Amino acid sequence: MNYADIKEFDVANGTGVRVSLFVSGCTHHCKGCFNEATWDFNYGNLFTDAEIDKIIKSLEPDYIQGLSLLGGEPFEYVNQLGVLPLVKLVKETYPTKNIWCYTGYTFEKDILDDMVKKWPTTKELLSYIDILVDGEFVEEKKDLSIRFRGSTNQRIIDVKRSLSEGTTILWNNGDYNE
Repeated sequence: MNYADIKEFDVANGTGVRVSLFVSGCTHHCKGCFNEATWDFNYGNLFTDAEIDKIIKSLEPDYIQGLSLLGGEPFEYVNQLGVLPLVKLVKETYPTKNIWCYTGYTFEKDILDDMVKKWPTTKELLSYIDILVDGEFVEEKKDLSIRFRGSTNQRIIDVKRSLSEGTTILWNNGDYNE
């Protein structure tokens, strides 16, 4: 897997101060994408153990709330394989820090009804993710006033509660009350 960037102090992609990994490779090609360069799976640099170590070290301070995975598309299969060792190590090392993931795929249809059935990796990856922002970016639904999303069709999902309750539970924090 390749990655485009690692931001060690990100306040835009989840709650609190976060470390964010922007993976390379995305087949959605959303019109108006904010990170079009990351559509290319070969963009950026190879994601290695050195980057995992850097992220783990960057997560160490108490003021860092967690890790955010963005792209590109973290749920492209090759990217799932790349981020799985990272999220597993993050949860082992920092069990109280949360993991947010941004995906253009939909939680129920694409991830649960398709990917989980095809790839055991997907189910394991989901077990480490706390919050999932799902749905493709839709330029016609772009809204700069909403938190942690680019367009109003995107949802913020509490993955842990959704998996345990067997139904999609939207995250409810601050001004997100849909």
